[in-house]
Amino acid sequence: MREHGVAGLSLRDLGKKVGMRAQSLYSYFDSKDAIYDALFEEGCRECFERIQQVEGTGDPRADFRTRSRAFVDFCLEDHARYQLLFQRTIPGFEPSPASYAPSVEGLEISRKALVEAGGTDPCDLDLYTGVVTGLVDQQISNDPGGDRWYRLLDDALDMFFAYIDAREKGRTR
Repeated sequence: MREHGVAGLSLRDLGKKVGMRAQSLYSYFDSKDAIYDALFEEGCRECFERIQQVEGTGDPRADFRTRSRAFVDFCLEDHARYQLLFQRTIPGFEPSPASYAPSVEGLEISRKALVEAGGTDPCDLDLYTGVVTGLVDQQISNDPGGDRWYRLLDDALDMFFAYIDAREKGRTR
């Protein structure tokens, strides 16, 4: 997938890489979508375990920022994995409820952390995920291997929290 994109997964190529015939893979997975599903679940678990490993300082905003950086780092480490987890690039693939469960759990953890950091409006999580994944998408698409959008994360979070603070003081909406 790293060579040909997520949708370019070939069972023949996969079989060669692991020293098996493509047909033999079906003894482990029912279909190509089952492989995607297993990779999706593994990636979600790895992402949110990584974020939870970030040690807290007791300052909810500082901790949220640090975990945001860990999330962005995770996303940029492996573009194919990012595509699988956060974009819909595989026609017809939808993760199973079991493989999607870690994603739901991770999003709930993020929502709670955001509430602790002052983002109490239900739309705040949507805005946050849109801003952060937008930076990741831009980085991957327009400056792979660089840091043009990566280095904007702190500024974007500053603007995000300034918006929340202004709203709480009645200066927006």
